[in-house]
This record gives sequence, C-alpha cells and structure tokens, in this order.
Amino acid sequence: MKNTALTTTHQALGAKIVPFAGYNMPVQYEGVNIEHETVRQAVGVFDVSHMGEFLIEGEHALDLIQKVSSNDASKLTIGKAQYSCLPNDDGGIVDDLIIYKIKEETYLLVVNASNIEKDWNWIQSKNDVGATMRDLSEDYSLLAIQGPKAIEAMQSLTSQDLSAIKFYNFVVGDFAGIEHIIISATGYTGSGGFEIYCKNDEVKQIWDNVLEAGANYGIKPIGLAARDTLRLEMGYCLYGNDIDDTTSPIEAGLGWITKFTKEFTNSKALEAEKQRGSERKLIAFQLDERGIPRHGYDIVDNNGNKIGVVTSGTMSPSLNKGIGLGYVPTIFAAIDSKINIQIRKNAVPATVVKLPFYKH
Repeated sequence: MKNTALTTTHQALGAKIVPFAGYNMPVQYEGVNIEHETVRQAVGVFDVSHMGEFLIEGEHALDLIQKVSSNDASKLTIGKAQYSCLPNDDGGIVDDLIIYKIKEETYLLVVNASNIEKDWNWIQSKNDVGATMRDLSEDYSLLAIQGPKAIEAMQSLTSQDLSAIKFYNFVVGDFAGIEHIIISATGYTGSGGFEIYCKNDEVKQIWDNVLEAGANYGIKPIGLAARDTLRLEMGYCLYGNDIDDTTSPIEAGLGWITKFTKEFTNSKALEAEKQRGSERKLIAFQLDERGIPRHGYDIVDNNGNKIGVVTSGTMSPSLNKGIGLGYVPTIFAAIDSKINIQIRKNAVPATVVKLPFYKH
C-alpha cells in the first residue's frame, strides 16, 4: 500500500486507516455521523491525495481531450473546470473525471485513484495527435475543504477573494504561505468549499494552516466514510459502484455531460442510445420503512422478482432514512414509482425520488 504525504499525520490524529485504491487512507476519525454533520453545518478537511492528476499539453492537447471525453472541453476557458467522463468502445465508462483548463494548450485531468493506470493507458492509446502527457499523480497532493463555512474560515490564508470563485471555477494563487496553488471551487459533498492542489512537500504546511485557520469555525478532519455518505446524499456517482465499464453515461443519468456536438469515443452508439432511450436507468430511492440498503442488495418488484441491484446505499445522516442508487428497467424508473429492496429476508418498500436527497 502507498501512503499519502499525510498518512503519519492522520495516524497521529487517531484516524482509522484502511486500504483504499492502493493507498492507506483515513476512513474516519471521530465517527461518520459527526464528521458528516461537520461538513453539512460548518467545515471539514479531507485528504484525497490518492486521486490522480494528468497534465495534457501542446497544440493538440484539446484535440486529444475532445476525442476521449464525453463533454465539450472546447467550452472551457482558463480558470474553468468541467465534469466529464471517458467512454469506452463498448458503451461503458472508463472513468469519470474533472478537466481543468490551466492555460492555453495546458489542461489538468483529475481522475479516480483506483483508475490511474487504466486511465493513463487508455488516453495514451488514443493519443495519435502528438499531445504531451505527464502523470503527476505521485507528486501532487489534494485537500478538499468542504462546508458552508469554508470561505469564511479559509479567507485569511489567501489574498484571493474566495467568495468570488464560482462553482467549477478555479484560481492559481497563494494559499497558506505557498505560491502557485490551485484553489478550485469543486467538491464531492454538495455543501460548498474548495479543493486545494499542491505538491507533496507543501501539503503538511497547508494542512496545519487549514486546521488552525478553521479552528474557530469548528473545522475537523474528515474521513472517506463521511465523504461517501455526503456524496450519496447529493446523488453523485461513485466509479466502481454506480458507473463502471458496463454502464453507459446515458443510463447513468449523465446525458448532461455527453455532448454530441463533436465526435468522441463511441459517440455514435451513445447518441443512438439517447435517441431510442435506455432499457434501464440509474434511479434514486428512499426506503419507506426502517432499514439500510447496501451495495449489492437486490431490487425486487411487488411479486418478489429481481428487477435490479443497489449500486450505492446508506443510512442518510441528514435525513435519518435509508437511501440509495440502483439500476432498474426504465418502466420502474419514474419518480414516485414503488419498488422494494431485499434486505436479508425482508422486501422493504421504497419510493423512487428526485435527486438530490439532501436539499439545503
């Protein structure tokens, strides 16, 4: 297992460390519900340095990105970021990612930790245009500072006006006494905040400063378990659970990042799928009775026939209800449809709902 530059710091804070995507990662410190609540009400900081970062540069950088990604990266201007995915040749998804336009002909791609090697090989295999590719994953750290008090708590650490950075925009500036830091108004929690990209040898100084600056705002370190409950309350897809090599972006509800204004990998087939409609869809559901839906549980109809499977599920700390995502045939996918989740011997009734589960 690899360590992040902060692994010993997490251990000193009493974090429970677990192997995740090839790294020793903090899964929780005080407890999932406390950490979840901290991010929803105040501000928390996550070490997500296991994520992958690729730099794609040169006069054909955009050509390569346009070819491998589903969204239209030509719409990006310097200082803007875009959520996208890498379709494969068979209708599925290699990975989902965020694309940042750093400067003209320079883009940063942020990919999932478990897919770094797979994504790199995939993009490289499509690079017949001569774009320059660099894998920075081992050299860079990433902190996510998330929550409604993030702007207020972090403003003292930078000369940049944090309140002026709109969602999915970023600046490169000073932060916690270090220059050339990417401060990005992205995140995976739905509670606002920033992601901070820095070099490995800078992250300890930033982490310490972040905890100090946020002390009066109730900041706490947050583990991966709360990151998962937070993202699920927003209905954000998790690669490996809700989307993978076998799920199309159309059936996963990611049609909004699939732009047919250009050609990209497998775009013709995906466009045809969009036109005819998918046979199954990723739905969000809420249990009508007590119970906790889990990844892998069957979704059944009223006669007990299996119609689908839960891809993500949890007890929502904010709603105190069982919530989840899963694939079902399109006839069961309409909002307010009734389905059942097979929890051990019980078929627990559930209702298909509109995302997000959690609304501010």
